Amino acid sequence: MPLRPGRPVLHRHFTRDTLVWAPLTRVVSDDEQGTRLWLATGSPVIRQVNEDGQGPRGMPFERWIAEPKKIIHDVYRGPSTLKFHPRGAAYSVWWLFDPELRFRAWYVNLEEPGITWDDGAVAGVDLTDQDLDMWIWPDRRWGWKDEDEFEERLAHPDSYWVSDPDAVWAQGHAIVPVIEAGEWPFDGTWTDFRPPDEWTIPEPVTEGWDRPRERA
Repeated sequence: MPLRPGRPVLHRHFTRDTLVWAPLTRVVSDDEQGTRLWLATGSPVIRQVNEDGQGPRGMPFERWIAEPKKIIHDVYRGPSTLKFHPRGAAYSVWWLFDPELRFRAWYVNLEEPGITWDDGAVAGVDLTDQDLDMWIWPDRRWGWKDEDEFEERLAHPDSYWVSDPDAVWAQGHAIVPVIEAGEWPFDGTWTDFRPPDEWTIPEPVTEGWDRPRERA
């Protein structure tokens, strides 16, 4: 069954079967086109850190994989974001907004296709982020993001969750003509999105967030 608009859902990111990041979002729509989620600044987030409270980007990957880790419940401090998962696609497209909800940029997140689940009291979308990403500015200028991080992690195949880097690069390159032509979804659609006034920050999920990863 489609997820109901307005419903809080966990946007769970995994490395293989280990949960590493899960902000709480609200469903904008869920239909044959795909799933749209709204992530508001200040929303609850569950994330993996080391014993000092640092995430993986605060250190070399070799150190990160050797460190003891724990899960904490925190607050999302990034920009409010509209996230669109095209049905079955190995990427999502994000619309990034400033604090006044003015559109600032698109972001393409290369990832394994998201899988939706619904346990009744808790629901979510599960995926693995493949690290390589793309920035797209309103004038359709674009650039790669985190390519150095991607290459660094590929040097540790026993620990890294991306097994086919060529497929990740190919997916990114396949999107470039769409960006440069200003075709949907880079045609201005949803850049004026505003969440309904009644959408407050969801309450944290305290049970069911750690259920096993959903797979196709």
